[in-house]
Amino acid sequence: MTMERLSAATRFANPVATPDYDRKALKPGILHFGLGAFHRAHQAVYNEAALSQNFGDWGIVGVSLRSLDIVRDLRAQDQLYSVITRSGAGDSAQVVGSIIRGISAVEDRDELLALLVDPAIKIVTITVTEKAYGLDPVTGGLDRNHPAVAADLANPTAPTGVIGYIVEGLARRQQAGMEPFTVLCCDNLPSNGRVVRRLVLEMAEARDPALAGWIAEHGAFPSSMVDRIVPAATDEGRARAAQMLGAEDALSLETEPFMQWVIEDHFLSDRPAWEAAGALFVDEVEPYEKMKLRLLNGAHSMIAYLGQLKGLEYVRDVMAVAEYRDLARRHMKSAVKTLDPVPGIDLNRYIDQLIERFENPTIAHRTKQIAMDGSQKLPQRIFAGTVEALKAGDEADTSALATALWIAYAKRTLDIDDPRREELRKAAAVPAGDDASAAFFAVPGLFPQALIDNRAWRDRVNGKLADIEAGRI
Repeated sequence: MTMERLSAATRFANPVATPDYDRKALKPGILHFGLGAFHRAHQAVYNEAALSQNFGDWGIVGVSLRSLDIVRDLRAQDQLYSVITRSGAGDSAQVVGSIIRGISAVEDRDELLALLVDPAIKIVTITVTEKAYGLDPVTGGLDRNHPAVAADLANPTAPTGVIGYIVEGLARRQQAGMEPFTVLCCDNLPSNGRVVRRLVLEMAEARDPALAGWIAEHGAFPSSMVDRIVPAATDEGRARAAQMLGAEDALSLETEPFMQWVIEDHFLSDRPAWEAAGALFVDEVEPYEKMKLRLLNGAHSMIAYLGQLKGLEYVRDVMAVAEYRDLARRHMKSAVKTLDPVPGIDLNRYIDQLIERFENPTIAHRTKQIAMDGSQKLPQRIFAGTVEALKAGDEADTSALATALWIAYAKRTLDIDDPRREELRKAAAVPAGDDASAAFFAVPGLFPQALIDNRAWRDRVNGKLADIEAGRI
């Protein structure tokens, strides 16, 4: 018997949380770039709670920059999908309805550009992963060799990348005498609001200095910190969702109970009541952001490379090995010394929570997934904290280990999934000699100069590499 597809008409036999507001009355208020799993299990869930508590014009129009499939699947399911929350205590299902339409930049560029100038759109949010911004690792500004950046500089009125779309949308608003929209980045970039502001202003300046001046004066780019572990969807997960829903859901996701969103409270207009789901609005996001990047993300990267080298598929598998679990905790205990006080957070308790989250036996978070794009992730997850630790007189031993694990992984992985793949492959091919990591430290803009110049720490990295190669780690 063929199971029905999830839709607005689905009647659930089992307990399932469903939208308790009038979806037909929803209007677009947020345009979101990046319809991937994380957004659907995080910001869209926060928006769901906001709509339940304080209904308003805050429907999400989701934009897929590359994929057509997700837009078509949303359309086939009346823009509905499920989020299955899993833990050792049991599973629960929620159907999310806060996305009112999905559009593809591939097929619907004109519609997307029209939405960017629609006065109903007050907020533009972004989750496109670090590598999609076209960020130059050396300058911190636009990488003019990035394919999307180069294309959008050459033809700004027909954009292809997220920064190009934002600049063109703001240009059209300026020409129409409208106020800008608020741009809210939700990717793992340090001071992400300031980063995106700089990229937008640089692209706008190349196009029209007056446009850049208008954006600088009138725009808003609040920073945010996001946290929820959302593994890539699997057939097994979709089958589990179908059992719970009594309907097939091509877009079902599995995630953990924990979620966190810290947002700089700087918006040009009203905003959804995201605090209904626990979002925290603050004056300064950086302490929370640094905490998450260095403790959660840094340990995650260490675990991922360790798992890949040891043939352990999931984070939970790595954490099941007592020695490796202790390494993760030691790394966090070391990294915490580089943090500023974080208002309202007990850092020791936060570390305990992270260990518990990583150990969650129901979450199948692949180490291979986390290991992707190391050249984009490690500078903020590992290297920045290492510079501060060394300056304070710390040996930064666990950071040396995390770095060595990544280098060993890069050396052993022929088809490494990284935007700097060719540079890393060339570095990996250099005979190790007496300075096994030298070729990686020579990759332009990868390591901070302070680490390149610190011979003692580099020797520590080489020592860890030797331990890894000898099987001592």
